[in-house]
Amino acid sequence: MRGLMMAGALAATALAAALPAAAQSGQSCFRVTDWYGWKAPDDHTVYLNVGGNRIFRLDMAGACPLLTLGSSRIVSIDRGGSGLVCSPLDLDLHVSQGGGISTGCSVNGMSELTPDQIAALPKHLRP
Repeated sequence: MRGLMMAGALAATALAAALPAAAQSGQSCFRVTDWYGWKAPDDHTVYLNVGGNRIFRLDMAGACPLLTLGSSRIVSIDRGGSGLVCSPLDLDLHVSQGGGISTGCSVNGMSELTPDQIAALPKHLRP
């Protein structure tokens, strides 16, 4: 029995060590594979739909003009290949227009919207 408890404690410690510090501290995270839609109200803001019922707001460090063009698409968001995004440091946002060369956009803020904030978003801005 003691051996099982020790094994469980070691497994929990290993899992905590594998997660980014932000995930361990309770900050909202998401898996890249759960992201499937986005909208940009301007060239400094992106709303990501994650899992169908969660929305994250990304704030750009500077203007990212391709975000507001109708034929643009986000071609990558994951930095380092872990698949887990917990902070702007985990993001490597690249936007492409019409499948052409992508442009990197620096993200300096990330927050998960509350249900009230989601409800307050105009319908045309909900991803």
